[in-house]
Amino acid sequence: MRSIWNGAISFGLVSIPIKLVNATESHSISFRQIHLADGGRIRYRKVCELDGEEVPGAEIGKGYEEADGSVIPITDEDLAQLPLATAKTIEIMSFVPAEEIDPLQMDAAYYLAANGATAAKPYTLLREALKRSRKVAIAKYALRGRERLGMLRVVDDVIAMHGLLWPDEIRVPEGVAPDVEVTVRDAELDLADALMATLGEVEMASLHDDYRDAVEAMIAAKAGGAFEPAEVAGEPAGGQVIDLMAALEKSVRAAKASRGETGGAGTGAGAGAEEPETKAGAEVTPMRRGGAGRKTSAAPKAVGGKKSTAASAKKTAATAAAKSTSAASKKKTTAKSTAAKSGTTKSTSAASAKKTGAGAKKAATPRKRASA
Repeated sequence: MRSIWNGAISFGLVSIPIKLVNATESHSISFRQIHLADGGRIRYRKVCELDGEEVPGAEIGKGYEEADGSVIPITDEDLAQLPLATAKTIEIMSFVPAEEIDPLQMDAAYYLAANGATAAKPYTLLREALKRSRKVAIAKYALRGRERLGMLRVVDDVIAMHGLLWPDEIRVPEGVAPDVEVTVRDAELDLADALMATLGEVEMASLHDDYRDAVEAMIAAKAGGAFEPAEVAGEPAGGQVIDLMAALEKSVRAAKASRGETGGAGTGAGAGAEEPETKAGAEVTPMRRGGAGRKTSAAPKAVGGKKSTAASAKKTAATAAAKSTSAASKKKTTAKSTAAKSGTTKSTSAASAKKTGAGAKKAATPRKRASA
């Protein structure tokens, strides 16, 4: 990569020769201005307002215009002779935690490359010191005719520098916040948290410029003569009053559906909360409450810790019927067994068989009385 600035990092008494390289590049598509009648290019020429002649770049310099309109010429030699330590040096002033830097101050980003073999050792020393301290370095440097503020940090095995805006260049956000008092309920915050959790994280490397892709495809199609304008999507309705709770719930369901998950909002945030009001143009889904809508079997009424009389009588009748069936079954089995013994034993007399049958009948009778 081509360097845009050569200098050194001043780290106490340590000087590290470095080269400054752009860390970012723009991929935006640029257009030319043309004459619609014939497609000719529209160019801007630098013309001197005194003689009306076009001036080549080699004859163009810098100048400062005062309040009365007079111009004071300023040369590169004049700027180079300024008594600034940062003219060719990135002067480190302090080391602070990265959290103390407001992202609003972030400007252009650069890579700092060691300039020569002798710079490798001090360069590596500063890089490892930044890694171990988990801090960033705040520095001053001069670039393109002005002194700037910078932040040095480690990216992989390289020291990167972010240009920072000066604190007085950050505007105070006066009149930006809503000027009306708004109350946000806990249920709404819970649904917002659920939506944030459902959307999850994203791989930054997977993000790309869809608009640029569409413009490039359109240019390729027009160049091939096969361009067909697509239908323009309808403009979203503006100023429509929506139900915030319903919109959040619907957003959670949509996010889960896009991730292949099933189920509703599933946050439980609506337990004990008010039902969302119905407004025109908004789909309202009442939030579930604990136990609501579940069927439960009726339990017998209890009086003094005992079940109802009807239930007790029903159980007693069922028990008696079961005992009666068991007694009848036992009586039938005994009679069959006695008849079998009487038929197989030839030496037993009829009187003995009669006595045995009478005994069996007599034995069965007490069981029946007991079951009753």
